[in-house]
Amino acid sequence: MTFANNPPNTPIITRLATLADLASIAPLFNAYRQFYEQADNLAVATTFINDRLANAESVIILALDGAQKAVGFCQLYPTFCSVEAAPIYTLYDLYVSPQARRTGAATALLQAAAAHAAQTGRVRMDLTTARTNLSAQALYESLGWAQDKVFLSYNKRIAAV
Repeated sequence: MTFANNPPNTPIITRLATLADLASIAPLFNAYRQFYEQADNLAVATTFINDRLANAESVIILALDGAQKAVGFCQLYPTFCSVEAAPIYTLYDLYVSPQARRTGAATALLQAAAAHAAQTGRVRMDLTTARTNLSAQALYESLGWAQDKVFLSYNKRIAAV
């Protein structure tokens, strides 16, 4: 599925990824992980993305430039909101390669994610971002995302047994 709601005057096309896109997504996912201070490990990135797509555990939207080269992606995980008793997506990963930033790729990915969420009956999308990632926060807010002022987010590391 190609999404038609890309920003005006943007040479970026977005579409749903398939396993056939693994070689294009994995290096972007590897770079995304490095942005969040993880070690460069293309094998781990490739295996992770392969497993998510092969098992239909996530939805990945690709951003392609005018030459049809993958320049960014976002990854959505299907889940549920118990309070709303409805399905939602967690937008966990969003990455645009440095050379494609300021081309509208991130905006196109976020708009495509919202369109896909609406088409698949999701009532909401949630995301978190680093407190220091001010440019991402500005983009999210410009597209109507609202910072949660009610709930705090916590996590706990689980040791293997």
